[in-house]
Amino acid sequence: MRAFSKTLLSLVLLLAPVGLLAQDKPPAYDVREHYTKYEYRIPMRDGVRLFTAVYVPKNQSQKWPFLFNRTPYGIGPYGVENYPQRLATLELMQAGYIFVNQDVRGRNMSEGKFVEESPYKDNKGPKDTDETTDMYDTIEFLLKTVPDNNGRVGIWGISYPGFYTAASIIDSHPAIKAASPQAPMVDLFRGDDAYHGGAFMLNANYGFYNFFQPQKNPTEEQKGLEIRHNTSNGYDLLLKAGNIQDIDRKLLGGRNPLFTDQSRHTTMDAFWKQRDLVPRMKNVHCAVLTVGGWFDAEDLQGPLSLYKAIGDLNPGTVNMLVEGPWVHGGWSRYDGHKLGNADFAQNTGDFYRTHILLPFFEKYLKDKTTEELPKAYVYETGTNVWRKYDAWPPAKAAKKTLYLEPGGGLGFAAPANATGYDEYVSDPNHPVPFVGYQTLDVPQEYMVSDQRFAETRPDVLVYQSAVLDEDVTIAGPVSPRLFVSTSGTDSDWVVKLIDVYPQNEPGERRRRAGNDVAVPETDLAGWEQLIRGEPFRAKFRHSWENPEAMVPGKVEEIDFTMPDVNHTFRRGHRIMVQVQSSWFPLVDRNPQTFTDIPTAKPEEFKKATERVYHEKGHLSGIEVLVVEP
Repeated sequence: MRAFSKTLLSLVLLLAPVGLLAQDKPPAYDVREHYTKYEYRIPMRDGVRLFTAVYVPKNQSQKWPFLFNRTPYGIGPYGVENYPQRLATLELMQAGYIFVNQDVRGRNMSEGKFVEESPYKDNKGPKDTDETTDMYDTIEFLLKTVPDNNGRVGIWGISYPGFYTAASIIDSHPAIKAASPQAPMVDLFRGDDAYHGGAFMLNANYGFYNFFQPQKNPTEEQKGLEIRHNTSNGYDLLLKAGNIQDIDRKLLGGRNPLFTDQSRHTTMDAFWKQRDLVPRMKNVHCAVLTVGGWFDAEDLQGPLSLYKAIGDLNPGTVNMLVEGPWVHGGWSRYDGHKLGNADFAQNTGDFYRTHILLPFFEKYLKDKTTEELPKAYVYETGTNVWRKYDAWPPAKAAKKTLYLEPGGGLGFAAPANATGYDEYVSDPNHPVPFVGYQTLDVPQEYMVSDQRFAETRPDVLVYQSAVLDEDVTIAGPVSPRLFVSTSGTDSDWVVKLIDVYPQNEPGERRRRAGNDVAVPETDLAGWEQLIRGEPFRAKFRHSWENPEAMVPGKVEEIDFTMPDVNHTFRRGHRIMVQVQSSWFPLVDRNPQTFTDIPTAKPEEFKKATERVYHEKGHLSGIEVLVVEP
């Protein structure tokens, strides 16, 4: 849904159909030369008209399938004489499709009222609408209106358009033969965009809603109003602003109800439940290729949840998953060779666009003979190789636990005669930062950033394995199982899984650009590469709907699941786990007092002594799936 940079206009370049593939230099391909543009205001069953741009191939030697992208970010440039530089990937444009781009309800040139992540309606009357009906009515219109179509429809979209792709294939129109939801947000409260582990993703949402505004007058091209700050230090800016309500009032001016809605619905209430696509992904009759990135800072969980839901609720439907070493939408516009200091050794984005995405649509929309795609096509970082599996997680992955040991050790064997606990003092007025440099935004490279800056803090616990004498491949979810206590009445528990490079690692010092942020030079000797990290808000340990205070000093079990990984820790490396209770400003501050966090008073933000236990009966660890050689 969201993409963040110093200039949030780049979000449009990333997510609007005309900018899906923004690169340093556009390819030498003239859309006007190969396609004719038409614009329609297509009536829906309730009378609302949706603005739609259609690009028809000038090559009339065959009938062409439709390829849809529905978006809230605008489908400009508007006007039949104005053409974008791109419609889709270069490979898809050259292959030939009738490209259809549509402004969704209440956005840009489409009529109606925009609703954030609009809910699916279970029991619809003749005039009731949702994304399934809007897609259905659009298809009916275009099948009858656009000549030289072959009667087949494909849908794709990245991020918010990925949500519309997923929502559009519930009770799917019979003409829809293929869909590729990419980085779709499917459950904003449980892992996508808004909340992770019950904690509000402050920095990302603040950045997004600076730009993404409600529109007072749809049917006229809209532009967001970005708030600018005379600082590059988001940590200080957001810390000094106060609680979430103060940030909304002081920095956003209280003028964006979309941010207010996101930040004020702090439990899994009816607002979120009606927007959860997972239990509603029924009657999907088309082939589905769900795409995600292992280092997607916005919608990492969405593709994994959607892939599982479609498989569970639609047995027999072609259901495939692709996961690569990519940032949010990076598979569509970058070569996918590097991210920050991480080098993936090959152009993974180029491979995906040529050997996965194009063959998928060619097969199901044109009956082209292509190489059979696996059910799970996933990139294994560490070894830097594509893997094909019959299921995800792979069936041969065995469940194991990485135990936190006394003295800062970490291993797969339960520690013998383990006793005691480790403790630290967490101060919400001096939270642990999420990167080791100043930034106002969420740099995409934070997902692989060096964690040595955090290791030295007294409020971060560090557990490290011995040097590995053989490769260890983890494939699937990462699930902390911690026994903890606090002197407060609520706490966050942030767990990070880290790949520690050898101290004698050969290679140069690297400096990369990271989403408009200068990433500090990193010496790969001893580099602590983040592989996965997530927060969990302890008051949700028993229920997402009904939070409960913690009892000071009482030992309790905290179980949660972080998004999947597919990573090999190489021989000679170490595995590290860090545990802390803040991750600011990526995550909002927990006052460590059981209270309404968005409106918490300054005096409610209190220091707390946090303990993690590794004694008999209370063995803390991280549950993972290990692929045996």
